[in-house]
Amino acid sequence: MTRWRSQVRALYRPLQKMTRRPRFAPAHVRQNGPKAADEDGTFCFPILLEALPTIYLARHGETAWSLTGQHTGRTDLPLTARGERNARRLGERLAGLTFVRVLSSPLQRASRTCELAGFGKVAQIDENLLEWDYGRYDGLTSAQIHAANPNWNLFRDGCPGGETPQQVSARADCMIECVRALHGDMLLFSSGHLLRVLAARWLGLAPVAGGYFLLDTASLSALGYDHNQSQPAIRLWNDTRHVGP
Repeated sequence: MTRWRSQVRALYRPLQKMTRRPRFAPAHVRQNGPKAADEDGTFCFPILLEALPTIYLARHGETAWSLTGQHTGRTDLPLTARGERNARRLGERLAGLTFVRVLSSPLQRASRTCELAGFGKVAQIDENLLEWDYGRYDGLTSAQIHAANPNWNLFRDGCPGGETPQQVSARADCMIECVRALHGDMLLFSSGHLLRVLAARWLGLAPVAGGYFLLDTASLSALGYDHNQSQPAIRLWNDTRHVGP
């Protein structure tokens, strides 16, 4: 048995030098590093994987136009009283998490949500997180738009006088390039349609696929990876457990 343990330790030693300690690990691993064998002779395999980064997406709280279903692009509306309450609840939902960077759209509905959630002092403004520019459709409901253009689809057609899906997709791609260059969890505050395109592009899908990803106000979502960074995935979507009346 002693000879067998010596052979195991000899095989394990090079791996131990290559292994970085993970962010989340049992106490004895954090303090002493992984062991080749416990005192009872049970073999413990080294932990070789680091925790993969997660990108949290926070949609802004409720506004007067989100209540009425009006498209709110660059019109800079404040939060309603309920929107402010749920922004604070979003902060409670995020309590205990740490981020290498927090970014927000410059529009007040997103930046105010960020502030009330407790991240105002550390957040940086990024114009790539601006909501879709709806052009002449800004302030209109889907019903009003479809009355004049029955086949209209935002994620396929874009908006007259506003942005095309390709332009929004390009902004989403810039944001993805930014977050993938940083090694750690991030938190982004933005608006619904931009975040939906961002999720589609994260998965390598065309911007039209953003139509499949519904988002409620003050919701929390998370983008991440499956086994490695070549396998992007959605870890959480449209979580509203913290949202109240």
